[in-house]
Amino acid sequence: MMAHYRGNILDMDLRCSENNLAHHTREIDWERLIVRRGQPFAISVQCSESAHCENLALVLHLGKQDEVIKVEKGSRSKDGWWFTQERGLLTVHSPPNAIIGHYRLDVLVMSPNGHVLEKNDKHDFHLLYNPWCRDDAVYLSDENLLQEYIMNENGIIYVGSSSQIRGHHWHFGQFDDNVMDICFQILDNSNDALRNSEKDLKQRCDPVYVSRIISAMINSNGDRGVLVGKWEEPYTGGVSPSKWTSSVPILQKWSDGRARPVKYGQCWVYAAVACTVLRCLGIPTRHITNFSSAHDTDGNLSVDFLFNEKMESLDSRGRSDSTWNFHCWVESWMTRQDLPQGNDGWQVLDPTPQELSDGQFCCGPCPVRAIKEGNLGVKFDAPFIFAEVNADIINWIVRRNGERQKIRVSEDSIGLYISTKSVFNNSREDVTLHYKYPEGSKKEREVYERAGRRVRETSPERTTPGKLQMTIKHAKAVFGSDFDAVVELKNEGGVEANARLTLLATSVTYNCLGRGEIDRQTKNVSVPAHKVHKEVLRVRYDDYAKYVSEQPMVKIRALLEIQGEDNPDMAVANIPLGLPEILVEVPSKAVLHQPVTGSISFTNPLPVPLKRGVFTVEGSGLVSPTVVKMHDDIGPGQKMCVKLSFTPTRAGMKKLLVDFDSDRLQDVKGAATVMVGQSFRRFY
Repeated sequence: MMAHYRGNILDMDLRCSENNLAHHTREIDWERLIVRRGQPFAISVQCSESAHCENLALVLHLGKQDEVIKVEKGSRSKDGWWFTQERGLLTVHSPPNAIIGHYRLDVLVMSPNGHVLEKNDKHDFHLLYNPWCRDDAVYLSDENLLQEYIMNENGIIYVGSSSQIRGHHWHFGQFDDNVMDICFQILDNSNDALRNSEKDLKQRCDPVYVSRIISAMINSNGDRGVLVGKWEEPYTGGVSPSKWTSSVPILQKWSDGRARPVKYGQCWVYAAVACTVLRCLGIPTRHITNFSSAHDTDGNLSVDFLFNEKMESLDSRGRSDSTWNFHCWVESWMTRQDLPQGNDGWQVLDPTPQELSDGQFCCGPCPVRAIKEGNLGVKFDAPFIFAEVNADIINWIVRRNGERQKIRVSEDSIGLYISTKSVFNNSREDVTLHYKYPEGSKKEREVYERAGRRVRETSPERTTPGKLQMTIKHAKAVFGSDFDAVVELKNEGGVEANARLTLLATSVTYNCLGRGEIDRQTKNVSVPAHKVHKEVLRVRYDDYAKYVSEQPMVKIRALLEIQGEDNPDMAVANIPLGLPEILVEVPSKAVLHQPVTGSISFTNPLPVPLKRGVFTVEGSGLVSPTVVKMHDDIGPGQKMCVKLSFTPTRAGMKKLLVDFDSDRLQDVKGAATVMVGQSFRRFY
């Protein structure tokens, strides 16, 4: 029974600012104690003159279950919590495999015979993973990588197609107000936590477990997750995925709605929100884009497309196999003590709901190294991820009599230009060779054999003299203008070749859902021996404008049927239509709490007026989300300029992000970087 002595502990200081600075968490908060496991932190206790304060004890309480953890005094503990005391200064040590989460700290004044004389129990702190700690499973030795994959709140997301990659700025905002608390709310709302909170809590020491939970919880399929997915207009009752520029409003909206999912997300949004949560919890994470990404659900490592003789797709919207112009996921850095050696390092996590994994819509973590080596027995979800970067594309024509005829096997058009933002600047880093060996190499053949995929061979009929080689070429296409797609037919044989050529232009979404046929042409062509014949398909704005929407894309298919040969040939080109950029002009340097003025400008590239134009401006630490509506139409070629003023509220490198939408043009972006200092003297 606790004796009622009062006044032994006069005051207690968690030294939040000092500890948080040492633990790289001051950006999250400087008034609450937030520390990382495996690294000591200090607290100060001010005692009365009584000698009782020489004999203090610490007790921790963890989570809603109020699990009690005793902190040993004076003796180093490898697996448990311990502390040392030097007068009024207590140094607390957490194990590098401690459970992350919300802790309550009790400081007890003990009598010489072990009785509790006084308890001070109104102190809370949060514990995160520690990639700076050598013994933590998420340890990363390179400080440059840590500054990017933990500390950088801004990033670039790569979209478009393999032939025309473009980057969008994104604010991850892992240190914004309330984001850390929301991250733990996400964990608390998972199916595992709701089913057995005690078991779930004990597993939060393991980044493999926690990252898999996050992969499931960023989508809302089958749980109380963050985002609802929608891949086609209309986006009624929500926000178009292309309009988001930051993870923070998504997380805030989910939390404010008491775990009601936010509408809407697509793959790059899912991945960006996952990146925010994982970085915030202390797991090094980067956003990845795989161009020409396969979705193979039947495990045969091929993606099959069916067409009739008019080249109309026979695949239904509900079909399983598909290819996307790009697909995004994240990689997180951790050791895999649950797997054989050689599987540590970057792990693929894909929060976009595609396939069930152990009964829930999640994917990963899966070692990138296992994908490269074709070790598909490694958990989690290695066969599916391997197919995303390695599957064959097989096109079939279904004849009127029902017979299927294979057109062409495309073996090197999946898994291209796998991209992430560079650590050192805003350029693109290509990580394709982390996932696969060079095309045609001996190592590549070994991997395919190990993975159970057929070894690539050159088909004899493909090299027969007289065969026409077909390619599609195009210049950079700009939304609002006409452009040409050029089909080149090269006759490498010794005799003239005659063929029928069918050209088809369709509007598609980024994940290749058809939106409408733009143009179709069929003609007979003759190509002399050793000559090149070109056919030009003019794609006109007036024809494609009525079909395209956000992230406009045109797919060109060319079907070649050569007289005297049984096997038709097909070439495909996905052409993203480039959008203009918003010019954001602001000073590159600013001072905290001092007003800043600037401007945003935009020129209408279309031959028609833009109606209902809206600029959305946001920038964490610079300006709260602001909507500026255009009351007048923006005429063809007209430049629109809007003045902008804001007052920075947070120091550091900040991004100002601008989005423009109208009736005929959406998803136009602009960005500017502002370095905010405490005073002018910091810049000179």
